[in-house]
Amino acid sequence: MILYNITVSIDYDVHQEWLIWMKEVHIPDVLSTGLFIKSKIAKIHAEQEGGISYSIQYYLNSWENYQDYQSSFAEELQKKYQKKYANKSVAFRTVLEIIYEVNS
Repeated sequence: MILYNITVSIDYDVHQEWLIWMKEVHIPDVLSTGLFIKSKIAKIHAEQEGGISYSIQYYLNSWENYQDYQSSFAEELQKKYQKKYANKSVAFRTVLEIIYEVNS
C-alpha cells in the first residue's frame, strides 16, 4: 500500500474556509480519479506562527496507481489548489510505502 501525504500550513484567516473546501471539493476531486482507496485529514498539533498545519493522507493500492495519478491528474488538481490558496498556504509532499500494518 502507498500513502501519499501532503503536509499543509494554512494561514489562520482562511483555515476554516480551506478545510471546508478540502472536504467538499478538493478531496472528492482527487478520489474521483478512481485511483485512491481512502483519504484522511489530520490536524498537526505543533506551535506555529501565522498558520495551522494539517496532514492530508491519500491511500493507494500500488505504485502504479500513484504513477497514474501523477501523470494524468496531479498537475491539474495542484493548479486548481494553487489558484485558490497559493498565497495562503505552504505544502510539501511525501510518498511512503507501507510495509507493515497491524489492526487491533
